[in-house]
Amino acid sequence: MSFNEDPTFGNKKAENLAEEIVPTRRRMNTVDRKRQILDRAIQFFAKHGIDGQLRNLTKELGVTHTLLYHYFPTKEALIQEVYKEVFESRWKPEWEDLLDDKHLTPEEKLNAFYLDYTNTVLTYDFVRILIFSGLSDHSISDRFFGLLRSRLLPRLIRETRKYCGRSTRAKPTHRELEFLMGLHGGIFYIGMRRWIYGQAIYDDSSPNAEQDIIRDRIRSYLFSAKSLFA
Repeated sequence: MSFNEDPTFGNKKAENLAEEIVPTRRRMNTVDRKRQILDRAIQFFAKHGIDGQLRNLTKELGVTHTLLYHYFPTKEALIQEVYKEVFESRWKPEWEDLLDDKHLTPEEKLNAFYLDYTNTVLTYDFVRILIFSGLSDHSISDRFFGLLRSRLLPRLIRETRKYCGRSTRAKPTHRELEFLMGLHGGIFYIGMRRWIYGQAIYDDSSPNAEQDIIRDRIRSYLFSAKSLFA
């Protein structure tokens, strides 16, 4: 039988043509594959929590457990990489330089810092993973709050004291720290309302409404601090 008489000849020809037209899928290299797994893990933990089962993650990724463990030997190793990517990588040394700037007033520093801080960290993955970690093993939340205590809170207390006319370099008191965390937590609550409760801020008619809320809270905090600690 000749090719022209073969009833499957047309199908074979079409298949060969399709193979020529459709490019072969590029094999992902190890760097890209690890990046893909980490990005999907961040989305997974933000949606399902730190206690989410890795078998569900591998199912969503379409990879085997063996491949996942090749890049991240344990779940703890994967969570640590998530922390570095979502939390450490977003920390800006410029924030510390800003708060140390002697040419700005304390109110200017706090406004500039918190406006940039909220734009940088109050994202879906940051807020939800931090909350889920606090409800789970604290592995991420403890590290992040340790970062705040060592590099941020002392500077904010120092600027608060300057605003109050106090020049002391004494260690921050528990009362000062709790009062400051009222401000910090109140600003973080903007992200919680959006990404945990699914609620928008009350005044969403103005494009600068969120910035105005942050400035109002900072001014209220400083005025109250002056009354309490001056």
